[in-house]
Amino acid sequence: MHIMEGYLPWEWCLVWFIIAIPFLFFGAKKIIKIVREHPEQKMTVALSGAFIFLLSSLKLPSVTGSSSHPTGTGLSTVLYGVACTSFLSIIVLIFQALLLAHGGLTTLGANVVSMGIFGPACGFGVWYVLRKKAHVSIPVAMFCTAAIADFMTYVATSFQLTLAYHDVGFATAFTEFLTTFAITQIPLSIVEGIIFAMFAMYLMNNKPEIFGESVGEEKVNSEVC
Repeated sequence: MHIMEGYLPWEWCLVWFIIAIPFLFFGAKKIIKIVREHPEQKMTVALSGAFIFLLSSLKLPSVTGSSSHPTGTGLSTVLYGVACTSFLSIIVLIFQALLLAHGGLTTLGANVVSMGIFGPACGFGVWYVLRKKAHVSIPVAMFCTAAIADFMTYVATSFQLTLAYHDVGFATAFTEFLTTFAITQIPLSIVEGIIFAMFAMYLMNNKPEIFGESVGEEKVNSEVC
């Protein structure tokens, strides 16, 4: 989904940067607050960022100017919310642009909006409904959250590419971008969901307080989700 350097017109680069800035600002504030008030969370925050870096680096060729890969944002979305995920994502995206030539600096705002904001926001909505309203088990909810966050990231990328390049018509261009991504991204989303569901089961057995599952314990991150 990383749109490569120089692929978007400058005006769209600017628009996506402007949209991303408020999320990044509040995300940075939240993470600083978590680290200061809950020092024991440092490792979990770092682990959430590591998931994003590792999984989103496994890229496959896709639509011209972009790529296809897992996003790894499911864990940070569930534990810390959308704003924190956007901040962790921009750190990852900067490293990938500079060290791996994956994505770009001019397209950083667009990539943050798709992978760090829109996808996680859709995933968080799914998590909230499944856990708070339907009382679905944590592994199942985590599977759905990670898979939806992954796939909706590519819906956002398709929309961003369509806004910049729609000579054949907006609906036709959006359909072409999305269907091309879907060939690789639907199976990748399912695999990513399974990975995070398995990791959620591991956390439930070893650190249940993360999800507020221990008797008598409050959810560790309840004030920041």
